[in-house]
Formats: sequence, C-alpha cells, structure tokens
Amino acid sequence: MHTAIIDRIHQRQATIGVVGLGYVGLPLALVFNEKGFNVIGMDIDANKTRKLNAGESYIHHIPSQRVAAAAKSGRFFATTDFSKSSDADCILIAVPTPLNKNREPDMTYIDSTCEALAPHVRKGQLIVLESTTYPGTTTDDMVPILEKSGLKANKDFYVAFSPEREDPSRTDFTTETIPKVVGSDCEEGRAIAEAVYGAAIAKVVPVSSTRVAEATKILENTFRAVNIALVNELKMAFMKMGIDIWEVIDAAKTKPFGFMPFYPGPGLGGHCIPIDPFYLTWKAREYGVVTRFIELAGEVNSSMPDFVVQRAMEVLNEFGKPMKGARILLLGLAYKANVDDDRESPSYHLMEKLEAHGATVAYNDPYIPEIRPSREFARYAGRKSVSITDKYDLLLIATPHEEYKKIFCAGFKTPIHDTRNVAKGAKVDLA
Repeated sequence: MHTAIIDRIHQRQATIGVVGLGYVGLPLALVFNEKGFNVIGMDIDANKTRKLNAGESYIHHIPSQRVAAAAKSGRFFATTDFSKSSDADCILIAVPTPLNKNREPDMTYIDSTCEALAPHVRKGQLIVLESTTYPGTTTDDMVPILEKSGLKANKDFYVAFSPEREDPSRTDFTTETIPKVVGSDCEEGRAIAEAVYGAAIAKVVPVSSTRVAEATKILENTFRAVNIALVNELKMAFMKMGIDIWEVIDAAKTKPFGFMPFYPGPGLGGHCIPIDPFYLTWKAREYGVVTRFIELAGEVNSSMPDFVVQRAMEVLNEFGKPMKGARILLLGLAYKANVDDDRESPSYHLMEKLEAHGATVAYNDPYIPEIRPSREFARYAGRKSVSITDKYDLLLIATPHEEYKKIFCAGFKTPIHDTRNVAKGAKVDLA
C-alpha cells in the first residue's frame, strides 16, 4: 500500500494537507505548492483562510507575492472545513503547543485538531505531527484520537513526527534548506515521510522512532535555553564587575572551536525556547527524574524581566527620576528582531512590571502597529504603537529591530536602557 503513495509523491500527484497556517504551517504549505504539489491548507481562523485565498499574506516576513502565486497556481486553497482532509494523501499538523497557567503542557490544539481529523482519516494516509512537544505525544496522545476513525495506526494509516525548525526572518536558511528530521514507529511510515519531505526539503534526516524525533527538538531548544541562561547570569555578574558582556562575547567568539556565542536579553520569547524545556521537565517527572539543571536555567531566564525593571529604576534614579510617574517608551514587542511575532514576548512582562511600579508605559514596534488579543495579556489588546521621541523619561530597548539601530545619535536626549546592545552613542545604559 505504501509504495503506491510514494509513487504518487514522486510524480507530484499526491495532495498535501497542512493544518495550522501560522508561522510554521504557512511557509511549509507554500514550499510544497512551489514544488508542484496540490496543497490544502486548513485552519480554524476564517480570516486567515480568506486572506490566503485572496493572495494576501498576514505574516510580515512572508511576502504577499508568494501567497498570491500559490493562490493563482490552481494548486492551493485554504479552508476551515476539516472534512477536506480526506482529500489529502499526507497531512502535516503544525498547531500551537503552549503552556497552561500552571506551566504544564497544554495539548488542547493537538487534541482538538486530531478530533477534527479523525472522522475523515482514510486508509493509506500519512499524518505527521510537527508541533514541538514532549516525547510520546505522537503515540500516546495523537494516535488514540485518530484511531477513533476505526482504522489502526501504522497498519491502515501511518503516523510520523517531524519537528518544525522555522526561524522567522532568517535569510541564510529557509524552510526548504533547513534539514528535516523525520521519525516513525514503522518502516512504511518512515519511508513515506522521507519521500514526502524529500520532495520539498533539501535534506531529510530519518531517525528510528517518533520519540527520538520528538526528543531531538526538545534537545535543540533546551540547549539554547540553558546557554542563554548562562550568558544572562554572566551579564548580571559582569555588570557588577564593570565588564561589558557584549565585548566579552565578541572577543570569545573569535575562537574557531569550542565556543558558540549566545546573547543575553530581557527574557525569553517565541513559541519554542521559553516553552520546550518545561515540556521536558514535566515529562521527566513522570519517570522520576528531576531535571535540576534545566529547571535552574528556566528560573534564571524567567527572572530577567525583574532584573531589567530593577536596572531601569537605577537608570532613572541616575537622572533624578523616580519610577513612579515616569514616562517610559518600550522599544519592541516582537520576541526577536525584524518579525511581527510577539508570542511569549518578554516585552509584555516588562510592560506589566513597569506599570505595577507606577510607570506610564507606551510602546513602539514597526512590525506590530496594534497589540493583538492574547490569553495572558488580553488587557493590552488594542493598544497602539507610538512614535519614538526624546520626550520620555526613559527608552527601554527590548527588541533589536534594525530600525532602532538607525535612530540614535549623540544628540538624543532621553536616557536609554539598552538590553540588546542596539543603541550607539546617546546617553546609553547597556545593562
């Protein structure tokens, strides 16, 4: 059975379904369309599907020209109707995996997606989970729901896990050129997954099981979280010593081996690094393992907004201003430079903590003109980006957008608390 679908893939006759048309799913759908496949994009957001079918992009770093080309190709359409999944030979799931209020894995999006797909699963299909999650999710969470169809996984249909590795706005690597890890618990599923991703991605890396593939992504992001925690801690220590952490890192990275640069910041943001280590520590406790090193790194990173606010108080005090009643302009809501992605952004925590200390906080972000509704910070929805002027008591740089590197000069009057090593000249505090 699996040889027939592989033949269809090689001949570009297979239809690819992508569930979740966000920062991961949309570029994935576009790449498959650009490689000649028929693509069905599925999302619960009717506004997204309407825009895509009209050839409009709603993600800043994905040009509308790409979306328009897909819409005009006759080989792509987006829908909120999950029954269309029965028309797909391969279904790739890229939905959010956040944490709940207790900092535990929230599987709502994966579970609800599988519930929506289950009535339409058919024999011979491959269903791949791409959402970052703890080892065992594919077999223990996804498969039982999909088997409500009456079909058996890895017998009637196939499942695999292939972790997403998107890095929005990156130009040296793209969806097509980033190697794709794929794991399945049967040879047939692995062969189909290798074939489908191999038809669109430059390099496919097969592993022995879904659990290995799931653990691969957890390792990648935990590695980054731990190393960021290290430089965040060093930043605080070196500041007390009068040493510039940024100069230290620049010097250290000249070593051609044995060192990889990581950079401090006001806290962790994005859909992976602040979340994935907690998925791992939660799952490890099920096996009686306490991941002390990882949890300590999480504590350090989670404490950074408090450190930044404390340092902001000190900077204001140096200029004769108390925090209470201070007018502060926060530069950057996005979690990283040059994107419109504000998921898990530490800027929201900074805004909340500064206001709790009595400051009046406005924000500027050229990529986020208005704050969108969110679960954790719903009260900020509708607040709009303002212009950058020197009429504030303090500018706090939280995101290193390229635009911010161009506006500061020796004549800029407002004190600047720079957490990203962006500002040059002016009255700058680089703590």
